[in-house]
Amino acid sequence: MSDQFIKLTVDAVVFGYEEGNISVLLIKRKYDPFKGAWAIPGGFVLNGESLEEAVERELHEETGVKINYLEQLYTFGKPERDPRGRVVSVAYFALVRPNAFKLFASTDAAEVEWFNIKNLPKLSFDHKNILDIAIKRLQGKITYEPLGFELLDKKFPFSDLEKLYTTLLGRDIDRRNFRKKILSLNILDELEEKTSKGSGRPANLFQFNQKRYFQLKKEGIIFEI
Repeated sequence: MSDQFIKLTVDAVVFGYEEGNISVLLIKRKYDPFKGAWAIPGGFVLNGESLEEAVERELHEETGVKINYLEQLYTFGKPERDPRGRVVSVAYFALVRPNAFKLFASTDAAEVEWFNIKNLPKLSFDHKNILDIAIKRLQGKITYEPLGFELLDKKFPFSDLEKLYTTLLGRDIDRRNFRKKILSLNILDELEEKTSKGSGRPANLFQFNQKRYFQLKKEGIIFEI
């Protein structure tokens, strides 16, 4: 029987959404193992702190990004996943607007940068696997929970919401059916204001009804897209 101690880490998969693009926040490691390689932000849990406190601290220390809520994703514990020994990692994820943050690499990070998920560098440890699972979770989540007002302008044309879902799902959607289902949820208030994008007719602007939105999130509403 091995007397090897199991160490505990946390990792933060932070997705960024800008119109038509999804990116992920990565750091370039300053130290071995994998010195100079790109990785998901994270690190060891300290005595006296919760997992949530640890992941928020590591993310802020390494990237300058402060997020008050990250959702727990999965626990990764294959014996060989970390060359430093037996290390179990609890991964978290979040979806934000990249331009809301000023990046600043520090502690174990030599650099920090947003990467489009379609053009990623080689990742260290098992972080490619962690990222793949996070993407699948995100794509699954938006089919049963209304998602998005934090990622759009306060007032937006309906086409921006369609683009958000198309981008996050990575596929086309039935636009007419999508509009019908979203409007039936009663989470959007249609405004009298209009906007002109491109050469089309001016489109009405919408804004999220936050009270209704959070109630549906709490209920875990399911709607097929």
